[in-house]
Amino acid sequence: MDPFVLIGRLVLATFLGGILGVEREARSQSAGLRTHTLVALGSCCFTLSSIYTEWMLQPGVSPGGSQADISRIASQIVVGIGFLGAGVILREGGAVKGLTTAANLWVTAAVGLACGLGMYLAAGVTVGLALLSLVVLRPVARALTPMTGRHGRHNDEDGDPANGEDPRPK
Repeated sequence: MDPFVLIGRLVLATFLGGILGVEREARSQSAGLRTHTLVALGSCCFTLSSIYTEWMLQPGVSPGGSQADISRIASQIVVGIGFLGAGVILREGGAVKGLTTAANLWVTAAVGLACGLGMYLAAGVTVGLALLSLVVLRPVARALTPMTGRHGRHNDEDGDPANGEDPRPK
C-alpha cells in the first residue's frame, strides 16, 4: 500500500473521530476528544493491518497456502469497542448515564474502520449523521420526553424536579 494512502487514511480517521469527540468534550462527557480520536485511529490501524495481512497472504505470495480473513479483525473491533463503551456507562441512583457517549464511541470505531478500508464517503457521511443525531436531535429528544421521571429522577407533587433543577440534559 502506498505510504501516502496509509498515512492519509490514519489522519482522516483521527480527524473524523476528533470531530465526534469535540461534541462529547463540549458536553463534559467522560469519553471526549482524545478518547474518540484514539478509537478512530486504532480502528483504522487495525483495519489497515488486516488489509495488509490479506495482501501478504494472497495465493502465490503466502507461505504454505496461508490465508487471511480481514473481516475477523473488523468483527473484533466491533466486539472490543463494547468493552470501552461499557466503561463510560454509569448508574447514578435510578438514572443511567453515558449511553450516548458509548454509542458515539461505537460509531467512532466504525468511522475508523471505514477510513482504513478507504471508504471515505461512508466515513464522512457517518460523522455528519452522527453529529446530526448528537446536536440537532437533542432539543427534539428533550421536547418528546416528559420531565417527570426523566432519567430515573423523581419530581415533587407540583411537577417540579425534587432538587429544583431541570433534569433534562443540556
